[in-house]
Amino acid sequence: MFAKSNYSGTREEQYTLLIGQVHALIQDEPNRIANLANASALLGQFLEDINWVGFYLVDEQLERKELVLGPFQGLPACVRIPFGKGVCGTAAERMETVLVPDVHAFPGHIACDAASQSEIVIPIVVGSELVGVLDIDSPSLNRFDNIDQRYLEQFVQKLAAAM
Repeated sequence: MFAKSNYSGTREEQYTLLIGQVHALIQDEPNRIANLANASALLGQFLEDINWVGFYLVDEQLERKELVLGPFQGLPACVRIPFGKGVCGTAAERMETVLVPDVHAFPGHIACDAASQSEIVIPIVVGSELVGVLDIDSPSLNRFDNIDQRYLEQFVQKLAAAM
């Protein structure tokens, strides 16, 4: 049985606990979708001041490179995002984290939720292959910083290790 956690301590200590929690959730489950669904729920209850958290996965059935919506928490979202388009597509194409303090200043931003003001997208790489991205939006400007980036990248590495 699960209950909502109350996180205390420094942000680093809180993120360390979160990473331990995701490891415990996914360690014995081989199903990628189940693990991503639990991971999005976990992030949704952990992170404050966000309006969307979830995953876009590489659609392997298409010749062109495109992301398709995966498990998430938040309002209904854009279903498909081409590589190189918006924050998610840019992170996928570059295979690197993209942290955007103000989405309205990001060229080609795709507005799935009009309330979003800032965003961070972390690629999920298994071996040398991109399998998807973790996308987190906030209704506040400058919501995400280097601490978020460092620990969310570790969070994604735990997920990738189970894929």
